[in-house]
Amino acid sequence: MGTNSTRLLVADCDGSATTTIDRRMVITRLGEGVDEEHALREEAMDRTVAMLETYAGVIRDLEPAGVAAVATSVLRDCWNADAFLDRAEAALGTRPRVISGQEEAALSFIGAVSGLTKTGVRHDSSHPASGSDADAEESTGPVLVFDIGGGSTEIVFGDTSCLGDLLAGEAAGQVGLRLASVDVGCVRMSERFLAGDPPSPIAIGRMESELVSKLKPVLEPIRAAKPALGIGLAGTVTTISGINLGLDEYDTVSIHHSRLTRSDVEKVFRRLAFLTVEERKEEMTLEPGRADVIVGGAAVLRTVMDLAGLSEILVSEKDILDGLVLELYHRTSE
Repeated sequence: MGTNSTRLLVADCDGSATTTIDRRMVITRLGEGVDEEHALREEAMDRTVAMLETYAGVIRDLEPAGVAAVATSVLRDCWNADAFLDRAEAALGTRPRVISGQEEAALSFIGAVSGLTKTGVRHDSSHPASGSDADAEESTGPVLVFDIGGGSTEIVFGDTSCLGDLLAGEAAGQVGLRLASVDVGCVRMSERFLAGDPPSPIAIGRMESELVSKLKPVLEPIRAAKPALGIGLAGTVTTISGINLGLDEYDTVSIHHSRLTRSDVEKVFRRLAFLTVEERKEEMTLEPGRADVIVGGAAVLRTVMDLAGLSEILVSEKDILDGLVLELYHRTSE
């Protein structure tokens, strides 16, 4: 349960990787207004609980060996989180855990790295090889994983060889990972800066200044360490990849482990930044529900790539959900 969307993953797991059985995402905008009001709105809770009830039916039908639920930035930022958690527990049969930004970052790293091998990409039968997979380069150094959410962006830098230690319960700091959670995300930036429809150049400039001031202290040291690979996660990144690929409908096979260059991101940003929300919906039929926050999200992506010195990133649908499944597997196997 995030600021922008509520997502479900049911997967087979062998302890080191996940194979998707059912993966769903619905934009419920639980965090609507939270940046300003620091409280969940009733209508936002209603939307999200209704989706959790739908997901509970999927879970019952598939009879998984274990269930875990987490909530992220949105519930860290509001005073009435318990009222929502009570309702979510009634819908799901398990109480969601509100995780810290550090936990969120670590789970995102586990999920993304579990989709890689030493030679680049781990093929999952639920994600057949895309054309970009054939060209995957061997990663010979540390990777930068970042997850652009609705309310925050999680940033993790470290070597993929630490995955086993993380799954065994070692603390991220003990295995050499640098973790950060920065309060910039597609919903937060859009609500704070982009009220105009379309937004003005001045508003976009103010947003970009805020992004640089928040992200530069985290990303400058990582840039100096020269990551061998950048991996982008979550809806902003996957949607921009889909737009760049010219997709009319969302296609996991095409998007997962596709590549996005900094030039690609710039073209999509400039294509969408000064359109109205309705005009954006026509341009992004694969994810029209993101039309009102995609410019804020794209601005975060541009800034991350610039400050980290990334000319290209790998796009991954293996993310925090896959990390959560792997964590659950190891916790219940102990």
